[in-house]
Amino acid sequence: MKITFLKWGAVSLALLVSATGATTLLAQDQSSSPSAATPAQEPEKKADPSIAQRKENQQDRIANGVKSGQLTPSETANLENKEAAINKETRTDRAANGGKLTGAEKTQINQQQNQMSKQIYADKHNANTAHYGNNKVGQRRENQQDRIAQGVKSGQLTPGETAKLEKQQKGINKQVASDRKANGGTLTASQKKQINKEQNQASRNIYKKKHNAATQPNAKKPN
Repeated sequence: MKITFLKWGAVSLALLVSATGATTLLAQDQSSSPSAATPAQEPEKKADPSIAQRKENQQDRIANGVKSGQLTPSETANLENKEAAINKETRTDRAANGGKLTGAEKTQINQQQNQMSKQIYADKHNANTAHYGNNKVGQRRENQQDRIAQGVKSGQLTPGETAKLEKQQKGINKQVASDRKANGGTLTASQKKQINKEQNQASRNIYKKKHNAATQPNAKKPN
């Protein structure tokens, strides 16, 4: 009888250990699984890489044209106004579709960028070029264009900001051309002083727009 008691005691102990282990495993499984009241976080939505890359490529081409003088301020302002309109349409479409673009919207934007690409090429290869001249006025104009081009390429300047800056440069250039025509191709001392004053204001505008909060998505931090 004593031996039988020991056998049944061993069996009971084994069953108890087995039940305890199963309970522990069940508790671990329940703790490792996500709670039904806490859904998994959705991945962050990112812009369509093809759309974003296309925008960056267009801006790089415009920046190169500005720096080389192939694009005049007037041509640049026109291109950037159109690029700003495409960007605005893209944002509106995304907002209406929870941050995404439909297939039809992507096709439409791509067609618009194709048209932009053709116009950039045409403007960079036509007879209109930015002539700066080997003088202080010409050098100042070239410096301003170089700063704008750098801002476009780095993403510090948005298309809308670039268009406004180039419109300002266009106005100064028009004034210079008018003054030269009225004085046989030269500028008087007072005219040079006035133009330098206007370029000082333009310079401040360039700085402000390059260092404000408005930037392209992949903008590099200013030095």
